[in-house]
Amino acid sequence: MTKKLILCDCLGSQTIDATTISDATGLSCSKTYTFLCGDELEHAAKEMTGGDVMIACQQERHRFEDLADDIECDAPDFVDLRDRAGWGTAPAAPKMAALVAEATLPVPATKAIDVVSEGTCLIIGGAAALQAAADLCDMLAVTVLLDPSCDLPLDRRFDCVTGQLRRTSGALGNFEVTIDQFQDLRPGGRGTFTLGPAKDGAVSGCDVILDLTGNQALFSAHEKREGYLRADPSYPPAIAAAVLAASQMVGTFEQPLYVRLEPSICAHSRAEQAACSNCLNVCPTGAITSAGEHVTVDPTICAGCGACSAVCPSGAISYDAPPVETVFQRVNTLASTYRKAGGKAPRLLVHDDNHGQELIALNARFGAGLPADVIPFAVDALAGFGHAEILGALACGFADVTILLNPKSDRDVISEQVRLATAITGDGKVNLIDPQDPDALTAALNNAELTAPCPDPIMPIGSRRQITRLAAKTLRPDDSQLPLPENAPYGAIVVDGDACTLCLSCVSLCPSGALGDNSDKPQLRFQEDACLQCGLCANICPEKAITLKPQLDLTDAAFNQQVLHEEEPFACIECGSLFGSKSTIEKITEKLVGNHAMFATLDAAKLIQMCENCRIQAQFHSEDNPFQGGKRPRTRTSDDYFSDRKDH
Repeated sequence: MTKKLILCDCLGSQTIDATTISDATGLSCSKTYTFLCGDELEHAAKEMTGGDVMIACQQERHRFEDLADDIECDAPDFVDLRDRAGWGTAPAAPKMAALVAEATLPVPATKAIDVVSEGTCLIIGGAAALQAAADLCDMLAVTVLLDPSCDLPLDRRFDCVTGQLRRTSGALGNFEVTIDQFQDLRPGGRGTFTLGPAKDGAVSGCDVILDLTGNQALFSAHEKREGYLRADPSYPPAIAAAVLAASQMVGTFEQPLYVRLEPSICAHSRAEQAACSNCLNVCPTGAITSAGEHVTVDPTICAGCGACSAVCPSGAISYDAPPVETVFQRVNTLASTYRKAGGKAPRLLVHDDNHGQELIALNARFGAGLPADVIPFAVDALAGFGHAEILGALACGFADVTILLNPKSDRDVISEQVRLATAITGDGKVNLIDPQDPDALTAALNNAELTAPCPDPIMPIGSRRQITRLAAKTLRPDDSQLPLPENAPYGAIVVDGDACTLCLSCVSLCPSGALGDNSDKPQLRFQEDACLQCGLCANICPEKAITLKPQLDLTDAAFNQQVLHEEEPFACIECGSLFGSKSTIEKITEKLVGNHAMFATLDAAKLIQMCENCRIQAQFHSEDNPFQGGKRPRTRTSDDYFSDRKDH
């Protein structure tokens, strides 16, 4: 059954072209109501009982969901056309159609794990911590790590210890703390309580940490650490909010699995040699750690910022809430539907679900609203919208991409991704804006330099690397090679032929298979499309003969193996078969002959210049063969035994 779109012009404050929306999306549309959430609520009930519907209103979502419960029918879907399109600077039928089409796309369910908190709470601080413990002790199992300068409390409803925190790790339901100079309270005797003997390295666990010290936070990006609450001990409202939040942290919670990890294609390291550490460098919470040749992600610490997905060169880490392919599908649906509805040059405004969405809503209600050609695109992880997503949006028909920052954005990661995308697309296609109020948002969008969209849009399908290359070829059809900024995940390598000895250590450790050899002759071969610019080859090269060259080769040559360095093979002095490279054999001979005890004689030195088979034969037949045993004894016969008996 076809979904039906229920329209409302919100007391006549917006213009809706139902015919254009229906033709572009394939949905049937209701008549345009005027006050669906008020005087016409009974019409909404009738529409909902009639089948699968989508209501074009987000503001009154709860009202319509309550109505669905009252009339015992399925809750409708929702799409916001008013704030994002209807209250704009001009009629925006193509944009409304695009937003409706995007809203009909299926959203994969986010994977999650259960996190259990039993309510054990560690409160750190002084007098404020004691008061917070008194407030929480009836709801949580509270222990106070008290500042040594404070008097010991007589309240025995909670435990109290003193000491210095050396280390903290974990997240909600699984914190671990290490305390030096640990002393527990001894409640016996008359007068004030005393403390037990001091102990270093005391380890304990808890489910929630309430930090009221006023000192530096215990974790980086502490606001993203589930279960860690922090407040200024001199500001009672902040303490009250933290205490209330702590009281709710008991039970079983769902922790989303924000990212997906494929260890087999991770280029973190090989043979204990360092390579790519991009994700480790940008993770704000420390959820990503090294696990040998690949990284590992602690899902209980990961806050879902998406930065690791944007900077991963191989795709070993990818955002999964929702999956990356869902983002490309949404972007393509917006662009293609906008064109189908008669629009010409759409612009994409990427924003987060909180700050950006609120700014757009305020701009619509009290300001000029978004321009008719600007299509808002909400994402959960702003830093996860990297260069591949930007290029994919431009290649599928958007004239430009503008990213609306929020005060808590991972700006370094976003700026770096914009810089890389700009190097591929050219200036004017990608913009970063940071407006402080709705009017500033309007000014930033109206003052942007308008550019033409791609004349031949593509459908962004494939991995992020594949989409980047395809988009670059679509956007820059006349260019064959694009120089890229340092640390870009695309490029070539440059080999110093005078220094390279073709030891091929780089080939054996290359995590992506970009480097290869030739079994028939001494050659170092390279396929640029597969190169991740992880730097492992440069790190492992004993001669330091390899340097990285960030670039994007748009020709088919990038998919073929190119010979970077080759040498004349050496012929075995016994059988003439080719093995090794001539320069390598000559260098080894020069260094060892006469300088090493094993190659002191001329015959021993010739072993270096023999192939594998001839070397074994020569060693076997040599008189001083170190592997040769002594002369074998004569085989004993019956006569030997009889002779032994006669002698006795």
